[in-house]
Amino acid sequence: MDLNKATTAFLACHWENDVVGADGAFAPFFRAEVERRDVIAVAKRVLDAARGAGAQVVYTRVAFKEGHSDLVTNIPLLGVVAQQGSLLDGTPATAIIDELKPEADDWNVANPKVSGFASSDLDERLRGAGIDTVVLLGVATNLSVESTGRSAGDLGYRVIVVEDACAAADQGTHDATIATFGLLGEVASADDVIAALA
Repeated sequence: MDLNKATTAFLACHWENDVVGADGAFAPFFRAEVERRDVIAVAKRVLDAARGAGAQVVYTRVAFKEGHSDLVTNIPLLGVVAQQGSLLDGTPATAIIDELKPEADDWNVANPKVSGFASSDLDERLRGAGIDTVVLLGVATNLSVESTGRSAGDLGYRVIVVEDACAAADQGTHDATIATFGLLGEVASADDVIAALA
């Protein structure tokens, strides 16, 4: 695998307390697989390597205004957000988990959608920085990671998903998404990506 560090961004999708935290609103959906697959530790290795190589790290967060005034409930999963009153921007719920805390040069992109590109300035920022390749890692594989990856592909980016730095609600869902994504982009292991950054 070849990666140009100057034109590659690492998109860390939805590593928020409410999504992957032990006490988060979505812990009943995702926490068991996050722990079983040890994806937080794997993601940390990848993000540390990306920063060390000088590549851009971008955190995408799903976050809503007070009262969820920007929440469109056409997507059933987002209807759950409204019912729970979760993922309010500016609260600890939408902060990145301590284990993967952003660093000074990392970007933070918050939006009220599943894909990091929807209703955000992510595409403009990436293009402005000369980025043509995005490497995705996050939770959930079949939701934010897949949706962001599909959007990126449609926008013309080379897309790579780090398989062992992602998790879904169960292994079968994760595996099915990874199998499908292999037709839309590239799938790699953390070790492969880290080696390509060396």
